[in-house]
Amino acid sequence: MAKTALITGASSGLGAEYAGQLAARGADVVLVGRDADALESVARGVRAASGGAAEVLVADLLDAGERQAVVDRLTDPERPIEILVNNAGFGLPLDFERNDIEDEVRHLAVHVEVPMRLMHAALGPMLARGSGRILNVASIAAFIPRSTYGASKLWLVSFSRWADASYAPRGVTVTAVCPGYTHTNFHERLGLAPGQEGIADWMWLNPADVVTPSLRDAARGKAVSVPTVRYRALAALASIAPDRLASKLGRRGR
Repeated sequence: MAKTALITGASSGLGAEYAGQLAARGADVVLVGRDADALESVARGVRAASGGAAEVLVADLLDAGERQAVVDRLTDPERPIEILVNNAGFGLPLDFERNDIEDEVRHLAVHVEVPMRLMHAALGPMLARGSGRILNVASIAAFIPRSTYGASKLWLVSFSRWADASYAPRGVTVTAVCPGYTHTNFHERLGLAPGQEGIADWMWLNPADVVTPSLRDAARGKAVSVPTVRYRALAALASIAPDRLASKLGRRGR
């Protein structure tokens, strides 16, 4: 029987890439997002490429009622989820003092509360079976002072490290995935056209550059996955740089 992976933020970018790669490895997929048409498009592509099952679950994860439908799917004993990919997210301008505080609250919820709730839901059945895999998509920003985005991603990395140490001995691994600048529609949703981010071309990654090594790292039981040597070096340098310098560097891009 094929394993089933549930992926949030699956309508494009990293989420769609996770769906395609996991399906190519033999998994059935459950695609979660707000845009039904975009999810159906990804599902059709997955079915055509792999022949596997692709289920669409339309839900706004910031709506308690709609999020409950995802929790129910994660805990359905008749249709177990073996892999959870917490990928949903969005960005805000870096000037915290100018941002609407309610936008900031929603931003915090989608990056911290939502993955925490979905992890909690998934862990019960996974631990009962003695097997499971959770990937939390964080960011290289977790290692760099970068307004509330970096702070929320740092929480996700820290929690993932603790969870992996706690649950891997019981068969459930947890991996925080920390991509750098990646060609998705993340920046477009911030109102930035290609080339407006102020980031050198050599720093950009494609979705496959993130997903392929993260799945390999997760299979190896690594708690943190940082794609490419250049981003691992950046994370190491940022950890020893003075806060003001690291924060200044973190203001590049959006």
